[in-house]
Amino acid sequence: MKDITMVGHISRDIMIYEEETQRFTGGPVIYSSVAAARSGARVQVITACSEEDDRSLDVMRDNGVDVVRLESETSTSIENIYLSADRERRKVTLLSQAVPFSTENFPETESRIYHLAGLFRGEIPDDFIPYFAAKGRLGIDAQGLLRCSEEGKLLFRNWENMDDLMPHVSFFKVDAAEAEILTGLNNREEAAKVLAGKGADEVVLTHNNEVLVVAEGKVFRAPYNPSNLSGRTGRGDTTFAAYMARRLSAGPEESTYYAAALCSIKMEQPGPFSGTEEDVYKRMEAIGFRA
Repeated sequence: MKDITMVGHISRDIMIYEEETQRFTGGPVIYSSVAAARSGARVQVITACSEEDDRSLDVMRDNGVDVVRLESETSTSIENIYLSADRERRKVTLLSQAVPFSTENFPETESRIYHLAGLFRGEIPDDFIPYFAAKGRLGIDAQGLLRCSEEGKLLFRNWENMDDLMPHVSFFKVDAAEAEILTGLNNREEAAKVLAGKGADEVVLTHNNEVLVVAEGKVFRAPYNPSNLSGRTGRGDTTFAAYMARRLSAGPEESTYYAAALCSIKMEQPGPFSGTEEDVYKRMEAIGFRA
């Protein structure tokens, strides 16, 4: 029995900033699994990529993650051109894509939480939502529901099945832009409340300066305080995974601060989170958490 089983593609990323270009392997499951594993959770990742990219999965294995690789002729590869200094605006192009997942040939799993961590619509079909909700608590990132690729170009489309499927969701992750697409509201708190009203047990919304959570009929907030943004890529994935990992044994307020603190540390250095739980607790105090 795992604490969290994560499903999604890795991505061979090309990150083009004003000052430099970086190439590395990322993707939600890498950032998410390492953050959760280093928070003490027992984590499994089920992914699909080419055999030649199997070595890219070692960063998860080296952090104690149980990795299952499904065969795919190609791996997902994404180009990101950042258009602003705060790295909030970017142009995204899908260069190649690994084979989509299917419930028909999916490995048997047992887990307390299932996290659907897709990059683009179609990678993880909507029928995975009731499938995993019947097996455990379900976490899902709106990114994999809204981001569409048309001739390689990124477009955002609303989630047509939201009203039917949201009641299956235990943890729903959005950023501020995705929340506005889903609700039409640019007020983050109001948008998160509307999404919770659609049936999700808990909504986790990330913005460049805070984590906002709606859970148990209340709103919880915690600030990010990174000293730099060199590790900005993977912010949402890291925050969401840290929240769910801490939520296994703590309440929503502590989990919100834990997620913000852990991701603040992660954003100060490229790559997945490499700190310790002790580091996170110290940062929680620094951003205002009082036990």
